[in-house]
Amino acid sequence: HCHSPDDVEVDTLARKKLIFASVLCLVFMLIEIVGGLLANSLAIATDAAHLLTDFASFMISLFSLWLAHRPPTLRMSFGWYRAEVIGAVTSVLLIWVVTGVLVYMAVQRILVEEYEINATIMLVTAGVGIIVNIIMGAALQVGGVPHGHSHGSSHGSDHGSPSKDSDEERGTDGFQSPVSAASSATAKGTGNINVRAALIHVIGDFLQSLGVFVAALIIYFKPEYRIADPLCTFLFSVLVLLSTMAILREALTVLMEGKPNSIDFRQVQGLLARQPGVYQVHNLRIWALSMDKIALSAHIVIRPNEDAMHTLKACSRLIRSNYDIFELTLQVEEYHAVMDDCAKCNGPQK
Repeated sequence: HCHSPDDVEVDTLARKKLIFASVLCLVFMLIEIVGGLLANSLAIATDAAHLLTDFASFMISLFSLWLAHRPPTLRMSFGWYRAEVIGAVTSVLLIWVVTGVLVYMAVQRILVEEYEINATIMLVTAGVGIIVNIIMGAALQVGGVPHGHSHGSSHGSDHGSPSKDSDEERGTDGFQSPVSAASSATAKGTGNINVRAALIHVIGDFLQSLGVFVAALIIYFKPEYRIADPLCTFLFSVLVLLSTMAILREALTVLMEGKPNSIDFRQVQGLLARQPGVYQVHNLRIWALSMDKIALSAHIVIRPNEDAMHTLKACSRLIRSNYDIFELTLQVEEYHAVMDDCAKCNGPQK
């Protein structure tokens, strides 16, 4: 069949992992807020802000998994995948506001120097944070999610070929004709991308909790060095901003329909151009449908008398076997001399 079934088992396992990590993250974030207030520690409050970043990322990942199973509509023919980008940008702006307030408070502390830190509560809270992050990391890592078959769609179309009856249009290897073919490409042997992203967030928060623990130890044994608390706030605020900048950069790439960094334009173009029967590749478009779903379309130019169906199948198979493409559209055209001087056919130069 031209469409592969959704990988329900993989998404279910990923969803369970993310829900477990989200609950732990939310509970400990609340504990850190209380602990930060009791200890009068901005470093713990900043760590809680980092946890808010993690929690927002988990929610976006869960939201994207849920949206992946919503069917397209006449209005939303690509589906609802970009809703996660809107959520990502909103969460980043919220986190920036919280971080800005904490940095302002840290500056005030350094200038005024009239504050006391309860190092014991700070130490206990940071220690619990280290343990919670280890548990979250283990929960996300254990039982890796195999991801070896397809769950998207790709299309090959030859707008220059006449339509035949359905039996003639379908190839012997299960691919539909150039008029309306669909299949998908997937990542080979990798875990669910949302779970991997969550694991990276947890590792970052583990390092931050470790930093708070070290600062708490310093203040516990040397109370006069309480300036370590606002200094940690500055350091961790930079880490929070750097992590959210990466999210914002990905979101802007999706909204601008840019090419993801995970795929090389020239490499794809060269791979298709070297395929037997292909004379030229033009109108190659690679863009991000969402943060983890890539779309690709191209015009495959063949010489007269070349087998369009065979070339289309070969090119589709080539892309599917080498790249994680969610939506693939290939159009086969016969070569005409005017193509040599066409700016659009030559494609982007940089």
